[in-house]
Amino acid sequence: MATDSAQLVALGDSTRRQIFELIAERPRSVAEITRQMTVSQSAVSQHLKVLRESRLVRAEPKGASNVYHIDPHGLGQMRAWLDRFWSKTLTAYKSAVEKTPEESR
Repeated sequence: MATDSAQLVALGDSTRRQIFELIAERPRSVAEITRQMTVSQSAVSQHLKVLRESRLVRAEPKGASNVYHIDPHGLGQMRAWLDRFWSKTLTAYKSAVEKTPEESR
């Protein structure tokens, strides 16, 4: 649960969410990400640190820089956590829909 909470907090920031979405399109370096953003390279690096610590992205060394990728394990954990809520919601919806008018009273 702590990991999921950190992931939700990390994605709660619109700049981090935009960075995450850029990386989700394809792996990118800090310089590539910065060119797409309206914040400094230093700010991008700080946002990437939060995304790394929450296990949403991972860095892969490439030459003198890092290329950032989505972390499938961390993202999978968050998705499993969210899927539990989706399953409960669908089950509740199914029960509500299947009730007869008499049961609804």
